[in-house]
Amino acid sequence: MSQADNQETLLTFPCAFPLKIMGLRTDEFTQVIVDVVKVHAPDFDASTVEMRASGSGNYISLTCTITATSKPQLDDLYRALSSHPLVKVVF
Repeated sequence: MSQADNQETLLTFPCAFPLKIMGLRTDEFTQVIVDVVKVHAPDFDASTVEMRASGSGNYISLTCTITATSKPQLDDLYRALSSHPLVKVVF
């Protein structure tokens, strides 16, 4: 890791990094999100996804905890998730 990477984040890589992804509750939402995450974190274990439906049942939030290896990896993953049409918010 370069010194520039250290100045841009307080994280120490590699580290466990939870991502919360919210979107409309559809049949394909979970699989689509897992597929996107696996592109950027190939070692992600889909069996660890935590799911929670909204009170009305219209939305679902997924928590995907990856082993983050760099800030560029996280930046790319956030961009891919937040630009996906099924995703409403990523944090």
